[in-house]
Amino acid sequence: MLAGAALAASLAAPRAVAQAEVADLKEDVRGLTERVNELSLRVEQLEHENAGLRDKVAAAAGSRDLVTTAQLNGAVADLNASVKAAVAASREEILQKVAAQMENLAKQTNAALDSVARQAAPAPRAAAPAPASAPTAEFGSAYPKEGVSYTVLKGDSLGAIAKKTGAKAQDIIDANKIADPSRIQAGQVLFVPGGK
Repeated sequence: MLAGAALAASLAAPRAVAQAEVADLKEDVRGLTERVNELSLRVEQLEHENAGLRDKVAAAAGSRDLVTTAQLNGAVADLNASVKAAVAASREEILQKVAAQMENLAKQTNAALDSVARQAAPAPRAAAPAPASAPTAEFGSAYPKEGVSYTVLKGDSLGAIAKKTGAKAQDIIDANKIADPSRIQAGQVLFVPGGK
C-alpha cells in the first residue's frame, strides 16, 4: 500500500502544479478580458467624440464658404492692384497741386520783386546843370573788353566791387564812364572788365 500511496502522491504533485498553472492562466485571461473591455469602452468613447467633431465641422462648413488658396491669392493680387492704382492717382493729384502752388508762389515772388524794384529805383530827377567851373572827366580805354555784369548792392563801393570780382576799380570807372565813383546806386548794373 505504500507503493500506491507514493504513486498517488507523485501523481498529485504534478496535478497540483497543473492546477496552479491553470489558475494563473485563468487569472491572466480574466485580466486580459478586463483590459480588452476597457479598451473597447475607450474606442467607443473616441468614436463618439469623433462623430461629434465631424458634426461640428459639417455645421461649420455649411455656415460659411471655405476659400481655396488660389482664390485667396487672386483676392490678394486684386487688392495689390487697386492699392497701386490708388497710390498712382494720389501721386498725380499731389504733383498737380504742388505744381499749382509753385506757379502761384512764383507769381507772388515776381510781384514782390517788381514792387521792391519800383521802391528801390530812384525817382527821376531833373538833370542838374554842371557847374561852370567843373572840369569834364576823361576816361581811359585801356581796360579789358571782356568781363561780367554786376548789380550794385546797398552799401557797395567801387573798391568793394573791384575786390569781390578781382577787377581794378579804375577799369570799372573807365568802362562805365563814372564821373563820381561815390555816387553809384543800389540796383545799378555795371560792366566789370576782367571780373569774375
